[in-house]
Amino acid sequence: MDDVLFTEVVETSETVAGTRSRLAKVAALAALLKRLDTPAVVSFLVGVPSQGRIGAGWRTVQDLDVPPAGGESLTVVEVDEALGAYGEFSGKGSAQRRSDLLAALFGRATAAEQGFLRRLLTGELRQGALEGVMLDAIASAADVPAPSVRRAFMLSGSLTDTAVAALHGGEEELSAFRLVVGRPVRPMLASPAESLPEALAELGSVVVEHKLDGARIQVHRQGSDVHVFTRTLREITATVPELVDLVRAMPCTSVVLDGETLALTDDGKPRPFQETMSRFGAQDVRELLLSPFFFDCLHLDGHDLLDTPLRDRLTALRTVAGVHVIPGVVEATEEQAASVVDQALAAGHEGVMVKALDSPYAAGRRGRAWQKVKPVHTLDLVVLGVEWGSGRRSGKLSNLHLGARDPDGGPPIMVGKTFKGMTDELLDWQTRELATIAVEEHRWGILVRPTMVIEIELDGAQVSPRYAGGVALRFARVLRYRPDKDPTDADTIDAVRALLPTPTPPPQSQNQNPSQNPNQPTD
Repeated sequence: MDDVLFTEVVETSETVAGTRSRLAKVAALAALLKRLDTPAVVSFLVGVPSQGRIGAGWRTVQDLDVPPAGGESLTVVEVDEALGAYGEFSGKGSAQRRSDLLAALFGRATAAEQGFLRRLLTGELRQGALEGVMLDAIASAADVPAPSVRRAFMLSGSLTDTAVAALHGGEEELSAFRLVVGRPVRPMLASPAESLPEALAELGSVVVEHKLDGARIQVHRQGSDVHVFTRTLREITATVPELVDLVRAMPCTSVVLDGETLALTDDGKPRPFQETMSRFGAQDVRELLLSPFFFDCLHLDGHDLLDTPLRDRLTALRTVAGVHVIPGVVEATEEQAASVVDQALAAGHEGVMVKALDSPYAAGRRGRAWQKVKPVHTLDLVVLGVEWGSGRRSGKLSNLHLGARDPDGGPPIMVGKTFKGMTDELLDWQTRELATIAVEEHRWGILVRPTMVIEIELDGAQVSPRYAGGVALRFARVLRYRPDKDPTDADTIDAVRALLPTPTPPPQSQNQNPSQNPNQPTD
């Protein structure tokens, strides 16, 4: 395959960002993927360096003042190699070498390429829903069935590995991906239910379980070797030795379990979510113990269980997890399901999960086989900006601009604002942290990189011409920030529209940037 010029990636990205048509996005991506000369093409198009974070700070990148090149000469391979070298510099003099390397790279880039590089390195190209569009594009470029691509991605956890397999080996190479103990798979996700009765009616034979206010974990064990991963597939094994010891003691040789972990009070009630999350990066790993609760078994003693019905996976789960199986009732009647809801809320949890017992484990998908039932509406949204407060909140960043994920890969779509539900401690933290990801400063506040996810409680949604999505939140209030999630996990604009009293078609206008909507409410 011929070398792909970096400008072709930039132009394809602009085409994808400039259209609302999912088919047009897929076609543009597939056209370039057919000429794939390096997996970095895929990484760049979904907005991340192939090496992940390379340590180039936002201020470092934004302060670069290098005249752009007059012509297009950079290839994707050259850019990828330069970014890889940047991340490897260490020791005395490394800061200067990094600076020189970045300046040389930007000096060979055109103005458009420099702009793309800045956004790539600072995370501003990360439009999580593009992942789904990219999977469809890989299928189109390789002329293979989309389900085969999605399954390979589920098992590999890597878009680049999936693309290389599809384009170089077709469906045969995609089918070679297997669950590997020690390599995390993307977690199966749930959809919100309108109500408990509706979920029961839709799913038929179900298990109803407590929905815990904890952090998602996936544990892998092969012999005495144990690994623990978060919902974003980040390994945290070293920070949770109590979980490692517990899994190592289970009566099996190999196992992969899906579950939640949380810190509990002395009377068994959940501690604040932030306390649980603090353990994932804690230095004193024994200062706050975590309790695990498992709800699925994906592998047991050499047998992969992804495609077996949930009822059989639960049987396997009970043989190894024992008292650490999440509370619930299998084959729950309406009366039993209602009782599980009452018990979960009384124990301080969020509500219940209702799961179809005949469903396979659809990793990485948010389908209807698993449904969450909560007494209140909540959404995971992206912070787009924040306004300075007034009165007792003067000097603090207070009123948040909130965005929902565009399911077709565009930038987040603004759906409302809120300053409610914040403690003084949260306001202080928010003022410090949001300032570090600011991209524009205004008299009223700042716009930020859309990298932080926040859980919002609300009474519903209403039709609104004020925002490009045609919908606005009603009585939104902050529950908590979600450091365990990234923008790929945020709820979509469709999830917000689903809260409308009656279905309303989306408007034809383009997404609106919060800075273009300056009539700000005050605290």
